[in-house]
Amino acid sequence: MTTTLARAALVVSVALAAPLAAQVQTEVPPVVPGAKPATVERVKIHGRALEGNLEGNAVDRDAIVFLPPSYAKEKSRRYPVVYALHGYSIGAAQWAPEIHVPQTLEGAFAQGAQEAIVVLPDSKTVHNGSMYSSSVTTGDFERYVSDDVVAWTDAHYRTIPRRSSRGLVGHSMGGYGATRIAMKHPDVFGSVYIMSPCCLSPRGAGSPGGDVEKSLEAVKTPADSAGLSFFARAQLASAAAWSPDPNSPPLYLQLPTRGGEPRPDVLAKWAANAPLAFLDQYVGNLRRYRAIAIDVGDQDRLRADAEKLHDALDRYGIANTFEVYAGTHTSRVADRFQNHVMPFFSRSLCAKGVCP
Repeated sequence: MTTTLARAALVVSVALAAPLAAQVQTEVPPVVPGAKPATVERVKIHGRALEGNLEGNAVDRDAIVFLPPSYAKEKSRRYPVVYALHGYSIGAAQWAPEIHVPQTLEGAFAQGAQEAIVVLPDSKTVHNGSMYSSSVTTGDFERYVSDDVVAWTDAHYRTIPRRSSRGLVGHSMGGYGATRIAMKHPDVFGSVYIMSPCCLSPRGAGSPGGDVEKSLEAVKTPADSAGLSFFARAQLASAAAWSPDPNSPPLYLQLPTRGGEPRPDVLAKWAANAPLAFLDQYVGNLRRYRAIAIDVGDQDRLRADAEKLHDALDRYGIANTFEVYAGTHTSRVADRFQNHVMPFFSRSLCAKGVCP
């Protein structure tokens, strides 16, 4: 049993490391002639759900809000809102140029997509990512997005404050977050677009007894993690999110290996946070969505799990669209955002009191 766990862990770990790390190379769609400018606002959003987190992650967090071209002039108009979640190792400030907003938003609106407010909250933590999960160690980033960010946006902008006018989208770790949050909070969001999601299947411990385990065991303070390899740091982020331990300072987490052996109790906690493992519990919630879309590149190592998610939805008769496009994990993300994500929400979100 232990040997099987370790072997499976290594396969999963290697498959995840490369796509999660590649967060920069994207094809930028051309500027759409006549596109009108959106307004960009950089704000702070307080996270009640993050208060008291053991890692000391910021509770007042950066976010970027994009207001559509007509927002300043049409003073009485209210707008649907799209909440867009970034991937691991970057924050909202890094993801914005990766998806080339506001250019891609302006292009989408100019090409006929209905205008919407777009919000990029930040979920970067001391170990480079929250996994949009609920943890006393990192803070409850799941509730931060579904409760705090949504409530703040409704209070500060002319939104249409109902689930049928709210969309949720995310890429990579953000795709995992969109999947997880959508399953658990159908009372908040009405449509969801899942881009190249990571971490859908139960994850493993890496290579027990290897360099990663040794480097993790050498970490004595949160600051020590800054010098770790990408994958080692991702292991810490996963452990902080999925196997927190308030009685294990200073990191307040349980690692999936100890002394060269996998820890089945910890791996079970990780498995409990895998959407493909818990989807069956949320079928009723998923049926409430007006629209669900999934996409992934044909050269993305995360393709197999994205297909499994699509198949699971089909198995339950939950309407969804699934597209495998030509590209890698990040090569088309800006184009997808302009020409697929925003048109999807244009078709599925209610605006001006009218639902498409």
